[in-house]
Amino acid sequence: MHCKRRMCSGLAIFLLTAALIVVYMQMNHYNFIVHTDSTHIKELLSESNQTFTTVPPESPRACSCTKCISEKGVSAWFDKRFNSSTQPLLTAKDDNLPQPALSWWLALQQSHIDVKVNEVVAEVFAVLPGTDQDMTGDPSQCRRCAVVGNSGNLRGSIYGNLIDSHDVVMRMNKAVTSGFESDVGRKTTHHFLYPESAIDLPADVHLVLVPFKTLDLQWIASALSTGQITKTYMEVKQFIKADKDKVMVISPAFLKYVNDKWTEHHGRYPSTGMLAVIFALHTCDEVSVFGYGADVNGNWHHYWEENKYASAFRKTGVHSADFETETLKKLVEEGKIRLYTPERTARPINKYIRKT
Repeated sequence: MHCKRRMCSGLAIFLLTAALIVVYMQMNHYNFIVHTDSTHIKELLSESNQTFTTVPPESPRACSCTKCISEKGVSAWFDKRFNSSTQPLLTAKDDNLPQPALSWWLALQQSHIDVKVNEVVAEVFAVLPGTDQDMTGDPSQCRRCAVVGNSGNLRGSIYGNLIDSHDVVMRMNKAVTSGFESDVGRKTTHHFLYPESAIDLPADVHLVLVPFKTLDLQWIASALSTGQITKTYMEVKQFIKADKDKVMVISPAFLKYVNDKWTEHHGRYPSTGMLAVIFALHTCDEVSVFGYGADVNGNWHHYWEENKYASAFRKTGVHSADFETETLKKLVEEGKIRLYTPERTARPINKYIRKT
């Protein structure tokens, strides 16, 4: 009886041990299956994302507008031309401009190739301490800009209040507002000019110099200090009234970029008006364009001129008015700008844009 008890005890221990071994093997087999299945699932997910996809976090918007100019993927035509890394303004750091841009720029109006551009740039920034201005847009804002040309199609347009409602209003050359406020507005924040088209500006306006030659750079430094330069290829203002801290200078590299990408070498170089539009594309979130092109009768003239048959702009051969006009129309088609027509009612040619 005692022996039987020992045998039973041994048998029980054996059975218990065997059971533990079976349980252990099953657990290891389960772990192996789970690991294998997990690995297999991961492999399937890496091979196909048709069913299981990882959604990347939404990229931050370029601005707070409904549509932002710099957003990519909206227009292939625009994305091919627009380069957000191209900076519009010349800064004190640009004492060594890219050689292709520099060579092209110096050849525009036969500037002397022996001119030391780095010394000229240093001369400019010795007079303009505030020119290094940050043009980076604030993504929390919607910066609405109006670019106002000088076309006679503004006469009788009654665009004045609409133009003034924009955050930024850009004008150019010898543009005047006095006496034409109902059509062109009163507000100006940026005024584009070059020595031969210079006018005095109020202290709250940014003078934006478009330099077509090295002498233009030297002129702005002179006109705001010593007054040594009084003539380029014609007599120019010896002094100019403007706030030095608000003066901006368009980079020669930006001029070449507009010539290469936007006017595509039509004309010798882009017009001031075209440069202002592309500048706006780089610094604004929404752009409305007024006063470009011919009037309703097909005539080219300035809105303050009585001679409605002046057409010097089209006859110079320096700029290609036709190509620049087509580029503006394409920007409209691609939804990047609002272009207002020479009609007497204030509405854009974009039929999908609401009246303001």
